[in-house]
Amino acid sequence: MTAPAASGPADLIIMGCTALVHDSAERVGFAADTAIVVRDGVIADVTTTGAVAHLEAVERVDARGQAALPGLVNCHTHSPMVALRGIAEDLPVEEWFNDYVWPIESNLQERDVELGARLACAEMIRGGVTTFADHYFAMDTVADVVAGTGLRASLGQAYFSSQGPEGREASLDFALRRAGSADGRVTTCLAPHAPYTVDEADLAATAELAREHGLLVHLHAAESRAQTEHSIERHGATPIEILHRAGLLDVDVLIAHGTGIVERDLPVLAGATGRVGVASAPRGYLKFAWDPTPVRALADLGIPVGLATDGAASNNSLDVWEAMALTALVQKSTTGDPRWLTSRQALHHATLQSARAVGLGDAIGSIAVGRRADLILVDLTGPHTQPVHDLAATLVHSARSGDVRTTVVDGRVLMRDRELLTVDVAAVVAELGERMPALVERGHGKRIQEYDG
Repeated sequence: MTAPAASGPADLIIMGCTALVHDSAERVGFAADTAIVVRDGVIADVTTTGAVAHLEAVERVDARGQAALPGLVNCHTHSPMVALRGIAEDLPVEEWFNDYVWPIESNLQERDVELGARLACAEMIRGGVTTFADHYFAMDTVADVVAGTGLRASLGQAYFSSQGPEGREASLDFALRRAGSADGRVTTCLAPHAPYTVDEADLAATAELAREHGLLVHLHAAESRAQTEHSIERHGATPIEILHRAGLLDVDVLIAHGTGIVERDLPVLAGATGRVGVASAPRGYLKFAWDPTPVRALADLGIPVGLATDGAASNNSLDVWEAMALTALVQKSTTGDPRWLTSRQALHHATLQSARAVGLGDAIGSIAVGRRADLILVDLTGPHTQPVHDLAATLVHSARSGDVRTTVVDGRVLMRDRELLTVDVAAVVAELGERMPALVERGHGKRIQEYDG
């Protein structure tokens, strides 16, 4: 693929890599000895190394022995919650929320959110994540962190019905004000928390706002089978059916988790007139003893399932590589079919499907001319990745997030040879540690919400 010739030096040329590419049917393949030319934040050419030998560039990266992939997308997380990593372990979800997370979150100050988001961004950059979809509080602060760290993000200000109309209005205000900020790297959405914390009238009002303003809606729904059963008992409908009744399946929606999606939900989802995406974070489901997201059933409906980590308070890490491997393994186990998911299918989930799930399928997710230059280079020379008989399998089942050597967003290098260029991790960790006693204090007896899912 070659773009029209451009004058002047390229901003960045990556040479000698083996690039993950998609064919016209979106099948994953690999092109050896590839060069990627970047101009103005966009992939201007994907060609051979020899073809760029005499092309001038501001920066060249020799990527021999490395694979070039589209930057990974974390389709659902709560980035500031890295501050609560490991705070509540080996608990059922109701105790996790009511006894730990929601009491602690009542202590949150904007500085805690800023430091947590900054540390999360550092972790994601080091793990090859170039875009993340965040659903949390104090989103203006997170947007500022995104601008400073150089990442791309879809951001939504979370709200509960217990906040009254002000919660929904604040979510809309944020979405309208910050859309396109950080030089266009921030997209925004409306972010009701979940059908069990946001009533149907609020969900319907959210759907109307999304339709009026052309906004994505990002929320938790059908997080577990137990939630679905409780919803049927209380409302006579599954969480997915409630989204349908509220009109949320007639707008673009990103559903976090969906492990409680049941057979009766499938025709409802099939009839959606909006774009539906699902974010799956398998590590957390294993910890909470939940069922997995029904990836195969959703694939049969043509619904993109993106990879996610959820927040580090439940998942313990923001490692999308792990989510990719677990997705493949858990799907094999639960379907009883070793041919599903294949490594190439897992890479499709990690790239184009994840981009589509967060509403950015036309801009990122593949290495192709005209796409934003969100790229990562993965070192394949370690003993745990050699020999390479099947590169897709090596990437999914042998490579680790620590094998990412270089991370590029919009053509800007954010990490070079494992050195972070936009975050001072030591300073963040030091200040966060000083603030931790006040943050984790639970003696006040307050909660930001009650979990009764």
